[in-house]
Amino acid sequence: MSEDTAMQRFIVLNTVRLTGVAMVLIGVLVIEGVVDLPDIVGYVFIPFGLFEVFFMPFILARHWKSRSE
Repeated sequence: MSEDTAMQRFIVLNTVRLTGVAMVLIGVLVIEGVVDLPDIVGYVFIPFGLFEVFFMPFILARHWKSRSE
């Protein structure tokens, strides 16, 4: 794997994690009433954000590993 490919994958993994954290934060803000959206939006954002933070990096890494072999 080239250094450019490794850097791109590193950036993608960190972007996925950061967007997941942002989704959780937005979900909490919606539930607390800071953002004027229905509460259901907050209750949907939080689990999707947590999934994106904790599971998507493993899924992406497994996908990249299977493609390079």
